Amino acid sequence: MKYGYKKQSNLPFKESLEKIKKTLKSEGFGIITEIDVKKTLKEKLGIEYENYIILGACNPNSAHEALQIEKEVGLLLPCNVVVYKEDGNVYVSAILPTVAMSVIENDKLAEIARMIELKLKRAIDKI
Repeated sequence: MKYGYKKQSNLPFKESLEKIKKTLKSEGFGIITEIDVKKTLKEKLGIEYENYIILGACNPNSAHEALQIEKEVGLLLPCNVVVYKEDGNVYVSAILPTVAMSVIENDKLAEIARMIELKLKRAIDKI
């Protein structure tokens, strides 16, 4: 099952990271977590890894609405967006909320997931 939406960026890694942060903000998301996987793997395991950042993106209004419907939905929040370099190319990818929320089987949450997914795709398409 496809669970992410991915685009290759024509920008360098750092510029791609900054641009996705801006485009997510323009779609109503805030970044509540940022994990530098390359740095973490180097510090914790001594492993060299290519640039890889995980952003925890949250649309506060939609998150609040979803939490009112189903408290346990927090297990699936925030929406992860990754920016990574592979074989010299930079990619930006986001979770598909419709796929993630499908495990809950709640029509009200499915509608919120569709709306958030459209916003995430628009943000990535601007890269």
